[in-house]
Amino acid sequence: MKQALRGTGVRELAMARPAVARDRSASRRANLSMVLRLLRDEGPRSRARIAEDTGLPKATVSHLVAELLDGGLVREGEAARDRGAVGRPGQAVEVDGRRVHGLGAEINVDYISLLALNLRGEVTFERRTPLDVRTLGPEAALDAVAGLTAEGMAALREAGGQVVGVTLATPGAVDMDAGVVKYAANIGWREVQALAGLRRRLGPGTPQLHLENDAKLGALAEYVLASADNVRDLVYVTGQTGVGVGIIAGGQLVRGTGGYAGEVGHLRLVPSDEPCACGRRGCWETTVGRDALLRYAADPTDPVCDPTTDLGQRLAELRNRAHAGEPRTLAALTRIADHLAPGLALLADILNPRLLVLGGHFAYFGEHLIDAVTAQVHELVMAPDAGGCEIVLSQLGLAGTARGGALLSLDAVYQDPTAVMAGA
Repeated sequence: MKQALRGTGVRELAMARPAVARDRSASRRANLSMVLRLLRDEGPRSRARIAEDTGLPKATVSHLVAELLDGGLVREGEAARDRGAVGRPGQAVEVDGRRVHGLGAEINVDYISLLALNLRGEVTFERRTPLDVRTLGPEAALDAVAGLTAEGMAALREAGGQVVGVTLATPGAVDMDAGVVKYAANIGWREVQALAGLRRRLGPGTPQLHLENDAKLGALAEYVLASADNVRDLVYVTGQTGVGVGIIAGGQLVRGTGGYAGEVGHLRLVPSDEPCACGRRGCWETTVGRDALLRYAADPTDPVCDPTTDLGQRLAELRNRAHAGEPRTLAALTRIADHLAPGLALLADILNPRLLVLGGHFAYFGEHLIDAVTAQVHELVMAPDAGGCEIVLSQLGLAGTARGGALLSLDAVYQDPTAVMAGA
């Protein structure tokens, strides 16, 4: 469980400023948060060990743990002997929160999805629905994602759960504070009041809502896993219709001045004259994105190009063709690898991350891409051994972005445990 929870302080990483204790109530909230985060990041431990690690008095820790136990956010674990301790082992305390849920909702080009996690990092609800978002437009897409979100919340509440927040993920540049999708070329959105529209559709009792870019949330989800191995620098490369990048540097999400950091999909990196949704030609994503893969591998009338069919099923069919040695599919993947490598090498040269994580359809076809891409990147990167950068495949599949959103929603509990305990 420690690995599942470690690093899930994604709101601090993504957006929050450190809390300042100005009165007794604020001090209590800060101390509860400190204890809960310690258990999340470092795993179960005794009350005595918590006191040692936090510097808080043992009596204070006992009161804090009692509150967290009463609020259902922690539970008693197994007996554990502290470092250097003699005598009877102490009772360990660990994160619980199985009734507390955070939701991540994703709007992409040809699907919407919803994923819920409880405080232990366990998936409690998951659904993906095919949807031609670009054709339908913002209002119909928000109708659909609101319906899916309401379905998920109802199921969780019926089971006795408490939903603490929903994070909506979209492609493109977003204004988090205003809840506005500024520009998302691949779904045709510009200045869309996404959070206001979602809040209006969900109605009274709507939990806290957030908006974030899909690639950045994918990077957060990958960072939660990688941070368990002390990785602090990684770049997540989405393989969607567009190609976006989420950057974690020194444990911090890189946004840039206007939130556009990571929009490398619109650089001209390989020779191409393909038209891009942004209005230009030859953008990198037109040569390695999902549309490019389908264009290389199949005719437009092929079922794998049908946006009304679940994307996972379509990618699985292409993967089966590749496993069977179908020449056109294999040639398409070789072409994707050749076009992918220059962009990854550029990212490795500029950012020098510990990990380059390939998500989306790149991960689906990893066994056909990873060796060829890695070899080419090592040839192209200036630093020896690619500067220590390792190219790996995402283990989260198409759920990475929604999972990052659920983690971001849950982090409100770690910022202020008292709010959710009051609703217990």
